[in-house]
Amino acid sequence: MKYRCVIFDLDGTLVDTIGDIAASMNRSLALHGFPERAVEEYKKIVGWGIKKLALGALPAEVSTGADDRTALAEAIAADAAKFYAEKPLVHSKPYPGIRELLAELGRKKIPAAVLSNKPDPVTALVVEGLFPGRFACIRGDIPGAPRKPDPTAAWEILVELGCTPGETILMGDSEIDMESAHNIGCFPLGVSWGYRPRETLEAAGAALIIDSPEELLDLIRDIKM
Repeated sequence: MKYRCVIFDLDGTLVDTIGDIAASMNRSLALHGFPERAVEEYKKIVGWGIKKLALGALPAEVSTGADDRTALAEAIAADAAKFYAEKPLVHSKPYPGIRELLAELGRKKIPAAVLSNKPDPVTALVVEGLFPGRFACIRGDIPGAPRKPDPTAAWEILVELGCTPGETILMGDSEIDMESAHNIGCFPLGVSWGYRPRETLEAAGAALIIDSPEELLDLIRDIKM
């Protein structure tokens, strides 16, 4: 199989964003009178979108009904999103080898896209801030639209890029990404340097887990310019 298209997750795959995610969420938690969380804690709950992140960041002992807790989490998420948009690139940086990988994909004219559950405007800020002009399509969480692992957004990306699932690699660091790949029929490629442990990726059906970005090139090595 010649893979000629790559869809990348963002957080924990292309960029180590956890410092900025934690800073914005902790600022919002403090604003609403709740204790901050350690940065490492966010690695366990990030990836499902900012509202679920806020729900996970709230102390378990917060004594409100389910509806009230959801409304509180939505308010915290809204403030955190605003804070994040103000300063999305204070701590965030690409993982080693990512810039080189993207340069090689560009040289081989292999279309690449980003699919994230981070809010769409911030996704664009982070990606274009660190990798200007490197991606043919950048897609984050859009209100009212289904998010990963639903396959809808991935399908839309493939249509835009003119690729089929069978010739596409979906690369990510979480069970969400592996489920997304299976839901659309892409090759589920896990990365070991992100926020989830290897066993989580294996359980979610990763066909292969790589330890460095350059290993992705082994899957597309026979593609000529």
